[in-house]
Amino acid sequence: MSLNIIFMGSPDFAVPTLKSLLASKHKVSAIVTQPDRPKGRGRAMAPPPVKVCALTANVPIFQPEKASDPEFIASIRDLQPDLLVVVAYGQILKQELLDIPKYFCMNVHSSLLPKYRGAAPINWAVINGEKETGITTMKMVSKLDAGDILLVQRLPIRPGDNAQMVHDALAEIGAELTLKTIEHLEKDELQPIVQDESEVTFAPKLNKEDGLVDWTRSAEEISNRIRGAQPWPGAYTFLKGRRVRIWKAEVRPGDAAEQFGVVAEVTSAGIEVSAGRGRILIMELQPEGKKRLDVKSFLAGNAVKIGDVFTSNADSS
Repeated sequence: MSLNIIFMGSPDFAVPTLKSLLASKHKVSAIVTQPDRPKGRGRAMAPPPVKVCALTANVPIFQPEKASDPEFIASIRDLQPDLLVVVAYGQILKQELLDIPKYFCMNVHSSLLPKYRGAAPINWAVINGEKETGITTMKMVSKLDAGDILLVQRLPIRPGDNAQMVHDALAEIGAELTLKTIEHLEKDELQPIVQDESEVTFAPKLNKEDGLVDWTRSAEEISNRIRGAQPWPGAYTFLKGRRVRIWKAEVRPGDAAEQFGVVAEVTSAGIEVSAGRGRILIMELQPEGKKRLDVKSFLAGNAVKIGDVFTSNADSS
């Protein structure tokens, strides 16, 4: 059978799932996304990625400022959907909207629920050093990411993966698992599982300060922070009073007695900086207001020597 589906999503992460639904046998009767917002230095109005994709699909597009707007809810009700598929839409949905579909509202969430409920599950999984993450499809309820689990697909987090890499892989998995969940629904094979509230953790939206490197932490923790803060807010530190963003780094062994934040070695391979335990080899970095550089190019224009100190604030540099 063919289901009548309404899709709700906004960022790049949601686009593969939308494309998979548009290419399926099912009817996507409307696409709901966030309003256009000012973007970039010129602050020109820019559409969310889902809208860009939707414009090629000849499907009605809704961009309510608030998903609780009565006129918007009435419009969705008039479409008589069998299913709402929600992927990183960006607003909490009221019960009045959740009650509309014939079956339910399905959310595609980028974590192994009940771990990492919230806005930034991919980033926090990498920052916290998790060895795996995944996609969970679930029945939506009014409480944040708390609905019954439908299907799960796991993804290992490899040592060199950053949050952007994990994001891109999970976006494709999300598209696959969405169609698989719908297939199970059609065959009446879904067996929803209630989330274990004792295992719940949260992944709040990142802010700029979440990218700050704390050199008293272990090298492994700092590496996780650098990888998990990509592409935003970006991991940053200070050198000689100047803010520097770290794009790529590796863990290296170091003497436990070393003072943290101190440059221990400078070679063409990178800048080795002592951490609370071990060292960080910085291989790509970006001075504030300038472009991203490999370490060789950075050193050509910035003198760094053994004994220099990376710090967590500009004043102490």
